[in-house]
Amino acid sequence: MATITVDGKEIEVDEEGYLVNLSDWFPAVAEEMAKIDEVELGEDHWDIINFLREYYEEYQIAPAVRVLTKAVAKKLGKEKGNSKYLYELFPYGPGKQACKFAGLPKPTGCV
Repeated sequence: MATITVDGKEIEVDEEGYLVNLSDWFPAVAEEMAKIDEVELGEDHWDIINFLREYYEEYQIAPAVRVLTKAVAKKLGKEKGNSKYLYELFPYGPGKQACKFAGLPKPTGCV
């Protein structure tokens, strides 16, 4: 099993970089994952990451991209709830990459 090192702690990830144990997540984990993917997390990224964590806590599922864009538009506004905006933040796919940074499982329907 692969690991990433965050604040001196070894954290298990699967072959795609998602956390094996969702309870291992804390903000520095997202920062390390972003660094690996060469993404610098800003406030806009954190808005989406925190939204995803709240969504997962409520529904116990990581949303697919279409559901994600609609839910983000409803909660954070139309300017943030569109695919173009989300792909600018998470170039490897807003569903996959944002969920990974948020410490969530890979969304269903993502390849």
